[in-house]
Amino acid sequence: VQLQASGGGLVQAGGSLRLSCAASGRIFTINAMGWYRQAPGKQRELVASITNGGFTNYADSVKGRFIISRDDAENTVSLQMNNLKPEDTGVYYCNVKGAASNSGSRYPFNSWGQGTLVTVSS
Repeated sequence: VQLQASGGGLVQAGGSLRLSCAASGRIFTINAMGWYRQAPGKQRELVASITNGGFTNYADSVKGRFIISRDDAENTVSLQMNNLKPEDTGVYYCNVKGAASNSGSRYPFNSWGQGTLVTVSS
């Protein structure tokens, strides 16, 4: 299963960006979808996630500013980022977990997107 992310860029503090990620391949079902980020010199951290039941989880630092959503018909996950701060700068990665099918067999997958750079200037 492959993921294609888009939507990063340069924005001033207080601005907004929307990230999108589309999954493709022999997808049987998608369970959790999420966004992670890695700032320079720091470890990758969870930003937000959403289950197939619609349950969402956010890092404390983005609560009230970011909104994660998914479209199961299109196999996409999006992250609406509002009131961006310089500390939100980093490479954002989408992640999708689920089950794929191949010749009648099913197997779990845990796929990562290629990363998209978000830069917030002060």
